[in-house]
Amino acid sequence: MGKIIEEPSIRLKSSINRQDYEAIQNLEAQCTQNDAITLKLELDYKLSDGENSMSENGISDISEFLYFDGGKLIGYMGICCFGGISQPLEITGMVHPLYRRQGIFSKLCELVMVECRRRNAGCILALCDKKSDSGQKFLQKAGAVYQYSEFEMYLNDEIYEAMEKQEPSGITFRKAINADALEIARQNTIYFGDAAVEDGDAVNRDILLPEEEEKRGMTMYIAEKDDRIIGKVNIQMSESGTGGIYGLGVLPEERKKGFGRAVLTHAVEKLKDAKAAKIMLQVAAENAAALSLYKSCGFQETSVMDYFELK
Repeated sequence: MGKIIEEPSIRLKSSINRQDYEAIQNLEAQCTQNDAITLKLELDYKLSDGENSMSENGISDISEFLYFDGGKLIGYMGICCFGGISQPLEITGMVHPLYRRQGIFSKLCELVMVECRRRNAGCILALCDKKSDSGQKFLQKAGAVYQYSEFEMYLNDEIYEAMEKQEPSGITFRKAINADALEIARQNTIYFGDAAVEDGDAVNRDILLPEEEEKRGMTMYIAEKDDRIIGKVNIQMSESGTGGIYGLGVLPEERKKGFGRAVLTHAVEKLKDAKAAKIMLQVAAENAAALSLYKSCGFQETSVMDYFELK
């Protein structure tokens, strides 16, 4: 049986603090347990960014939308952008199972879209678990257009420990620094279709800086062989002890040489050294080569996230 909202209020914030983090996590647990779905909220990435995100005109970018009934968080929607102003804005949200069908999600979505328009977002992507009937129906009604799907995969330790881990000789890994930012952006264009970048002040405001990302919990590594760059990978440890692998790629001219497995193994071992309780990654469903590599190294599919473009 549902509950009627008695003391509604909405808080708009540029970032989340520890209290917000715990409240959102608690709401997430109730939603995922009730609906048997996965949510991609990126809370650890957001928590580590303690500073307000400012737009070019000096106004704080609002990325956190929290709906309360009295002091209880019953609805949440967040905006996430990995990269500069040319990158898509990703949005995802949830409503407490006992407070649904009272317009909470629609109101949060309305506020989020106003903020996205204020930022002149070129592309807005809404994330929804393929198994979420209510989420899929909402997006269909909103006129959202399906773009692609992404598998979430977790490492099976038994399979991983049993596999042969011999790496190609001569592979070295180094932590990326800000001087590698353009190279990382170039590789992201190759692997993930990000907007192409060139050197210059305008671009430097629109790319990820490795040293700044490390402050937010994301560590980037450059893979090299014989003094030439062959690929990269990012790793992150969450508050819950889950290790994440992101942005993994090998340059086209260096593929089919076993380097992808070496880069993946390096990332896994780094996370194991950091005492990760679980290790996960995400991969586009249509990326058959990467999917095959991950499965061969012991990663198993746990959920599918659909991405829809909102006009």
